[in-house]
Amino acid sequence: MTEMDLLVTILERINNMILWGPPMLILLVGTGIYLSFRLQFIQIRGLFKALHMALIERKEKSGDASGDISHFQALMTALSATVGTGNIAGVATAVSAGGPGALFWMWITGFFGMATKYSEAVLAVKYRETDAFGTMSGGPMYYLEKGLKAPFLGILFAIFASISAFGIGNMVQSHEVAKAVQDTFGMPTIYTGLILAAATALVILGGIRSIGKTTSVLVPIMIVVYFLGCMAVLVLHWKEIPSIFLLVLESAFSPRAATGGVIGYSVKEAIRFGVARGVFSNESGLGSSPIAAAAAKTSNPVNQALVSMTQTFIDTIVVCSLTGFTILVTQAYLKPELSGSEITNFAFETALPGLIGRFIVSSGLILFAYSTLLGWSYYGEKAIEYLFRERAVMPYRILFCVAVFFGAAFAKVDFVWQFADSMNALMALPNLLGLVILSNVIVRETRTYYGGGEKTRRISP
Repeated sequence: MTEMDLLVTILERINNMILWGPPMLILLVGTGIYLSFRLQFIQIRGLFKALHMALIERKEKSGDASGDISHFQALMTALSATVGTGNIAGVATAVSAGGPGALFWMWITGFFGMATKYSEAVLAVKYRETDAFGTMSGGPMYYLEKGLKAPFLGILFAIFASISAFGIGNMVQSHEVAKAVQDTFGMPTIYTGLILAAATALVILGGIRSIGKTTSVLVPIMIVVYFLGCMAVLVLHWKEIPSIFLLVLESAFSPRAATGGVIGYSVKEAIRFGVARGVFSNESGLGSSPIAAAAAKTSNPVNQALVSMTQTFIDTIVVCSLTGFTILVTQAYLKPELSGSEITNFAFETALPGLIGRFIVSSGLILFAYSTLLGWSYYGEKAIEYLFRERAVMPYRILFCVAVFFGAAFAKVDFVWQFADSMNALMALPNLLGLVILSNVIVRETRTYYGGGEKTRRISP
C-alpha cells in the first residue's frame, strides 16, 4: 500500500465514522425535523403553491423584485448541482447495501430536508447583498456574518465550500464524465477533458446569468429524458409496482432474509444507507444551494424559499424514487457482483431493447455530472469572492476550468473525493448552527408572509 493509498484509507474511515457517521446524519435530519415543526410543516402546506411558482409562473411578477436571475433559473442552477451522479449511482448503492427499505428512508430524509432547504433560502435572500459587479451575493457566509454576528463562522464555511467546489463539484464530476464517455464511446479521457473544460468555460466565464440561462435549458431536458427512460421500464413492469411499493415499506421497518445469493438486510442498514444517500443527493443542510437562491429576482425571502423547497422534492422524492423503483422492479439490486451505476445500468439494459438502456444511463451520468460542474462553479465562486473580494472571481473561473481538465484526464481522484467529502461535512456544521439559532427569524418571516395574505413584501437585507 502506497502512502497515498494509506492516506485515502484514513480519510475514508474518518468520513464514515466521524464526519459522515451517525451523529452528523442525526444532526442533519434532526435539524430538518426541528424546522418542520417550527414552520408548521411548510413542506406540506406550501408545496402546491411552491410547485406553481417554480414550474408555471417561473418568475416573480412584482415590479420591485431585485436579483440577477428568475425563480426558475435559480431553481435550475441549484438542481444542476444536486441532480447528479448520486441520483444514479447513489440510489443504487443505498438499495444494494441497505435493501429496498433504504428508499423509504431516503423519502423521509427528503421530506424533512424540504424544511431545511426552505429555511436556508429564507436566510440567504434576507441577508444577501449587492457586490461590486452589481450582482447578488448571499448564502451561509452572509447570514452567519450578518444574522448570527459570527463572521468567523462565515469565513470557515467559505473556505470549506471553496475546497468542495474543486473536489466533489469539479474533479470528481469531470472524472465521472470522462469514464462514462470512455466506457460508452471509447474516447480517451484527455480529449474528453479538453472538450469538457471548454464547454464549462463557455458557460461559467459569463457569470450567474450565463449559468442560469444554460441550466434552465439543460436541467429540464436531462430530467425529462431520464424520467421517460425510467417510466418506460416501470410501464413494462407495471404489474409489479404495487408489490414493490409494499416491499419498500415492509423492508423499512423489518429485516429481510437473504435472497438471490446476497446477504440479508437489517433495519439499521436500511436507515443508515437511506439517510446517508438521501443527504448526499439533495444536500439539504450543507449550505450550498442557498447561494444560488440568493441570486433570484424576488421581493420577499419566502417567495424564493418556497421555490427552493421544490428542489429537494424533485431531486429526492421524484428522481431518486424513479431510479429506486427501476432497480427494484428489475431486481438489479440482487446482483452482488455489481456496484454503483453498474446496478442502474443493468436495470435499464435488461428492461429496454438494444443499447437504449445503456445510452440512457450513460447520457444521464454525463449530463448530470456536467450540470453539477456548472452549479458548483457558482457556489465556489461566491465562496472565493467572500474570502478575497471581486478581484479573485475571474482567476477562480479560469482555475476551475483547468481543474475540470485535470479531473477528467487523470483518473486518480480517490484522495480528492475523500478530502472534498470531509469539506462537505465541515460546511454543514456552521450552516446547521446558523439555521437553528436563526430559526426565530425564519419563523417570523414565514408568519409575516402568510399573515399578510401571502402578498409580497420587500425586505431589505
